[in-house]
Amino acid sequence: MPPRLLSSCLVIAGCALLVGCATTPRVVEGPAKITTIYIDTQDFAAKADEMIASLLESGVLDTVSRKPAVLVIGRLTNNTSRQLDTDLLVKKIRRALNQSGKAVTDLTGGILQDPNFTLSGKIIESRSKIGNIRESTYTFQLSLSDLQGAAVWEEEKEITKQAKRSAVGF
Repeated sequence: MPPRLLSSCLVIAGCALLVGCATTPRVVEGPAKITTIYIDTQDFAAKADEMIASLLESGVLDTVSRKPAVLVIGRLTNNTSRQLDTDLLVKKIRRALNQSGKAVTDLTGGILQDPNFTLSGKIIESRSKIGNIRESTYTFQLSLSDLQGAAVWEEEKEITKQAKRSAVGF
């Protein structure tokens, strides 16, 4: 084999070996699934489902005299290093609340209806490295407050993801 061809084959084989040794990021919480180290649409869907269930089971929406309860959707702040479309979470929550019959969501900020509650929240990210393992924890926080600003329901859900640092980096 000519030296140039042999050299090219060795470079290709070396690259394939490095890529083949890289570990696929994994979800730490719940059943394992292959994913990225970053938050994705599956994460938004799973956390939205958990938070909806918590809110509906709390019974707070049943405490209003005029049914269904009227919710104004406030701000959902993205405090992560990634650009996230928070509507992936908010839209799923809104749709489920509207379909439950226990609440309607006011998109006008209370201009058209007299709201009972305001729903707001944050997504927070914390990152760490331990040896060659990189970990990102995303915390989803939601708060439901009454007209006086008192929190009447709050929930926090986390998802932690890990990835092993490969020889070629992350």
